[in-house]
Amino acid sequence: MTINQSVFGLLLFVLVASQVVALADEPRKPPNIVFIIADDLRFDLLGCNGHPHALTPYIDRLAREGANFTNCFATTSLCSPSRASFLTGLYPHNHRIINNDAQGLDVVSHRLMTFPRVLREEADYHTAFIGKWHMGFDDTRRPGFDHWISFKGQGQFIDPVVNVNGQRQQTNGYLTDLITKWGEEFLLQDFDRPFCLYLSHEAVHAPFLPAARHEHRYADVPVDTPSVAPDALRGKFALTRPLPESALPNWFNLADASPEPGEPRRGRPNDLESLVRDQLRCLAAVDEGVGRVYDVLKRKGILDETVIVLTSDQGYLHGEHGLYRDKRWPYDPCLRIPFLLRYPPLAAPQTSVANMVLNIDILPTIFDLAHVPDQARVDGMSLVPLLRDPDTPWRESFLFEYFVEKVTPRCPTYFAVRTQDWKYIHYPGLQGMDELYHLGDDPDEHTNCIADPNCQEALTHMRAELARLNRKTRNPFPMDVATRDSEPARGGK
Repeated sequence: MTINQSVFGLLLFVLVASQVVALADEPRKPPNIVFIIADDLRFDLLGCNGHPHALTPYIDRLAREGANFTNCFATTSLCSPSRASFLTGLYPHNHRIINNDAQGLDVVSHRLMTFPRVLREEADYHTAFIGKWHMGFDDTRRPGFDHWISFKGQGQFIDPVVNVNGQRQQTNGYLTDLITKWGEEFLLQDFDRPFCLYLSHEAVHAPFLPAARHEHRYADVPVDTPSVAPDALRGKFALTRPLPESALPNWFNLADASPEPGEPRRGRPNDLESLVRDQLRCLAAVDEGVGRVYDVLKRKGILDETVIVLTSDQGYLHGEHGLYRDKRWPYDPCLRIPFLLRYPPLAAPQTSVANMVLNIDILPTIFDLAHVPDQARVDGMSLVPLLRDPDTPWRESFLFEYFVEKVTPRCPTYFAVRTQDWKYIHYPGLQGMDELYHLGDDPDEHTNCIADPNCQEALTHMRAELARLNRKTRNPFPMDVATRDSEPARGGK
């Protein structure tokens, strides 16, 4: 080989290498988005998250082929506020959908700048919402969706009436299967631009009515319900406080609030074991739906061009602290949710992320992936840097909150902060009823150690951290957490 040939070869190599680097630096084509959210799905109700009996093969496949965020939390463990937080990247005290029972939620939720709305308006996405909206009773189309299928309030598992692009229709079938079918029909279209499908299930919410084909699944599976020690509620003064009869929800006298009548159980038993089995049975249809969505994307050859997210609006109590059929309380079974993300260009197979991530992180993550410029200030953080570099600096604490509902006065308003090892819960309206848990030693939150002399340094730190997060997130609700009396309330159970 001559010198000229060597030089030419070297130049050719440099040119090709520079082109490869240039291509790598170019922004990737914005991905399609499929966001699947279940209702009241606990973190640990999935096979991939350690449930001993749950059969969730298609959801588990997302975990195998993508990222499983094993410490994901809802910032408010209630349907309407949490759903609005997913869509906006904001805390409830900022997006103002603070509970389920305010009649004005219909109006507020028509004003939200949701991530599908911004994708449609700023990034030329084709958008669809299918399923449970549940921010107000109104089922009409919200801004930002080219295609809309929803229903009033909670909906009905059996033969629901739905609003399809402005036309109400009586359907025949099982709601979870119908939501999946409508999602498949949307995905089977020919798209000339990226799409965002928000697939929102009513399952696995009460009344836990399973599809007929799953009626006998788990019939012989033992259901372990947590035992509650006699002294386990001793320090939970807010939970055990007596309420005057005048505080009980005579809903017909409540202004601007009334409970939505629940769909009946249709004669099914209401003991805890039966409810847990039926919740697992309802989950089976959601899991099958995930598999059908996956298969459509694969057949169309766009599976790896699509971000698939599976999550839940909040957890659910299965007897912890003597509670079930509830999710409002500031304990981890209510707050902790599954969060799976499949997108091969970003998340390697079997990625496990233990950092504390939140429902408010989904909007900035999607904007990051879709190359959407920064919008108005949000409270969440993009997960993209964390997935690219597990050592990236990340949050070490987070704020969570709940605003009392007129129809459920037992659970009071609270503002709280959690770290990996500690949780501090502040009840602004209840003197001497705050709670402190050392999660490192007491992960089940049995012992309120707020009066323990050995925990006073931690208490001071957690109060200061709560105050800091309230300032950072522009929380308008006043609270003097730094000077509140830490002595337990007298006469508590």
